[in-house]
Amino acid sequence: MTLTDEQRAVRDVVREFAREEIRPIAREADVTQTFPEEIWDGLAELDLTGLTVPAEYGGYDADPVTASVVYESVAYGSLAVATALSVHGLATSCLRTFGSDAQQERWLPEMADGRPVGAFALSEPHAGSNPADMSTEARRDGDEYVINGEKQWITNGARSGVIILFAKTDREDPNTVTQFLVPKDVDGLTVGEKEDKLGLRASDTTSLTFDDVRIPAENRLTEEGKGLSAAFEILTGGRVAIASQAVGLADHALEEAVSYSQEREQFDGPIADIQSVRHTLAEMATSTEAARQLTRHAARQRAAGTADAPMAASMAKYTASEAAMDVTNDAVQLHGGYGYVTEGEVERLYRDAKITEIYEGTTEIQKTVIARHLLD
Repeated sequence: MTLTDEQRAVRDVVREFAREEIRPIAREADVTQTFPEEIWDGLAELDLTGLTVPAEYGGYDADPVTASVVYESVAYGSLAVATALSVHGLATSCLRTFGSDAQQERWLPEMADGRPVGAFALSEPHAGSNPADMSTEARRDGDEYVINGEKQWITNGARSGVIILFAKTDREDPNTVTQFLVPKDVDGLTVGEKEDKLGLRASDTTSLTFDDVRIPAENRLTEEGKGLSAAFEILTGGRVAIASQAVGLADHALEEAVSYSQEREQFDGPIADIQSVRHTLAEMATSTEAARQLTRHAARQRAAGTADAPMAASMAKYTASEAAMDVTNDAVQLHGGYGYVTEGEVERLYRDAKITEIYEGTTEIQKTVIARHLLD
């Protein structure tokens, strides 16, 4: 599936930014568990923080295929940065799709410029794969909603300025999930400590606790009870984004493995001359490209608005995340002892890859979605 001239140009610009600006700071950001805000500002200068924002609000207004190319290219530099960008994109997508004209005019121009950063608060300590079990409640009180509850695993949790929140208007009724916009500076909102994670360490992941948080009723984004279907609609695009990031990560690992195999000498020559190594590289390249093509197919299905788009997105995320794990594992193996120490690139890529099988729907959830579409 070929890209347009414009999409290829975007890919080349963003990959160069990833190679020249993101990669040099990626290891330090991982070690210090600090998000590189200067890189975020660079993404804003490239208009990428407005990727899913309409042009009338100063955004890039990218189609799904172009967005996929961008997320892949950013992840080619750092998955942590790409994840922060895609979650910001989820937040702006929610505003674009469900927000009123007033809400969009208030928030989207600033978010397109990169500040405030957006967060997407769906998961809870006891409601991850099944969000209908959430217990966070937004109770109507006159012209306000009063929010109580806790969200967990929130990307951009600490650095965000606006939160897209999913809560029930009746805690006991699973059919009352509703979507809200919550400014970060409201009274009663507490941000938890950053999680100490296996990978994706430069991306801040926190809990958010709401204790009698009051927001105006006009901050509701969907009708009461329509929030869960809204979440699933947005997450179709989110899963394509994660698949794209997994491809970019795998591509980076493949590049490192090819380069190392040509430089590392054993048995009187580079290990790239060894047939088993050559076969492993061939398998890595094939897995990466297969995942890329399936991901772009899913992006095109989403662009066309087909009924199969959710299944295609789940197929892409499932396949690409598995490819990322396999390819980074092979890259570590080909590097031998150098692949196991933290001074190299592939050790970090291997740790980062695991999250692609978990966030925005585990591999098991993707299989469930695919099977449901087949059987229904």
